[in-house]
Amino acid sequence: MIEFRTAMWLIVAALHLAVIVRAILREGRESYARAAWLLLLIAVPVVGVILYLLFGEPWISKGFRERWRRAYEELLPFAPRSPQGADTTGFSANPFRTFEAASCWPISFGNTARLPRDSDTAIAMLVEDIDAARQSVHLSFYIWLGDNNGAKVAEAVSRAARRGVTCRIAADAIGSRALIHSERWAAMRDAGAQLCSSLQAPLGLGFLVGHRTDLRNHRKIAVIDGRVTYCGSQNCADPAFLVKRRFAPWVDILVRYEGPVARQADIIFASAWAAETGEDLRPVMAADPPQPSADGFPAIATGTGPLSPGGTMTDMFVAVLAAARVSATITTPYFAPDPPLISAIIATARRGVAVRIVFPRRNDNRIVGAISRAYYPVLTKAGVRIFEYCDGLLHAKTILVDDSLALIGSSNMDRRSLDLNFENNILFESAELAGQVRDRQNRWLGNAIEIDRDDATSRPIARRFVDNLLTMIAPLF
Repeated sequence: MIEFRTAMWLIVAALHLAVIVRAILREGRESYARAAWLLLLIAVPVVGVILYLLFGEPWISKGFRERWRRAYEELLPFAPRSPQGADTTGFSANPFRTFEAASCWPISFGNTARLPRDSDTAIAMLVEDIDAARQSVHLSFYIWLGDNNGAKVAEAVSRAARRGVTCRIAADAIGSRALIHSERWAAMRDAGAQLCSSLQAPLGLGFLVGHRTDLRNHRKIAVIDGRVTYCGSQNCADPAFLVKRRFAPWVDILVRYEGPVARQADIIFASAWAAETGEDLRPVMAADPPQPSADGFPAIATGTGPLSPGGTMTDMFVAVLAAARVSATITTPYFAPDPPLISAIIATARRGVAVRIVFPRRNDNRIVGAISRAYYPVLTKAGVRIFEYCDGLLHAKTILVDDSLALIGSSNMDRRSLDLNFENNILFESAELAGQVRDRQNRWLGNAIEIDRDDATSRPIARRFVDNLLTMIAPLF
């Protein structure tokens, strides 16, 4: 008769082997990610199995997938159509085609935009727009704090709701949990606003609601009266960002757009809202879309997430970089790229494009910060110039190509944004707005130090060992 202890070890061994086989057999996983998980499972068997069961697969129930897919497809007919005769043959046509494939709608033309000078000004502009709203206010934030800026927006929502404006307000259940359980959240509800705690799941028990607990709604969307939209990296909070104040100020970017692109952003919001609340927003989207401006520019809003085809966000980043002829400047706080993305950055530099990447010098995520630095040698060898921003945490996610094409939104260049989180971004082509983004990036570069290529590549053996190990396990983060 087998002893109890021996039986338990056999069960553990069988489970360990079964998880390893599952990690190898799972279809749709990139080989580098499969190798990283296999390494972890072999190196730390028990811990590795637990981590794999919790985070190894972006498991989402069939019901959850179907609900979100149906909500999006039902709203697609309300996306504005491109005007006949619109010129889409410029050098940036390919990136726009990639974004069209991801969103399932065409480029919007005739958009205008304003770039606030800083985060506080952006919130002040948003509050002004909410106070001027006549029909609807749609907001979705990953992190919404009850600080000065967070309170200003919440109070503006309450004022709008009390005067009869339909306010649909979504905040991520984990990122904004403090606000959701606060009096300010209750005050918005009491004023008549409709509230949604997005992607709720008991900690560690996501299977109860059909999705992994750490799949989050990372989007930052504001749409006012269906005609004005905001998109960028900024959460609804002060730059002091009290929950992680020692990294402050948090430096963000948030662009205010008017025009047909606002309808696209509204559909991204509305599809998620309908999937979570069950409300049918087709009657709301049936209203005429915003009219294009004669002197406006082309833009396209896209929403991505764990339900997108694999590699969608990577394809979008790669397409923007592939359009670069002269220069490309990237800012991102979290950098743990997959092989296609790191290869695209290197290839862009090797073909003679002046590529610059600006990272924060102090990162609130120490592991991802270390992974970012582990890529410095291969990037600098290819000719990429790397800078580290010293004045707080540079949280802005931007790509500017040739001073005319730019991508701004919520997506980082890490696995969470590439594969796991719900994100939103806007790609636009405008020399005027791109020039403002360039000036903003140059301001950040003025507070940054450049990493010396020799220092980056001349690493001691111990450092090289750690860096190479970090790049191997990057797919886990």
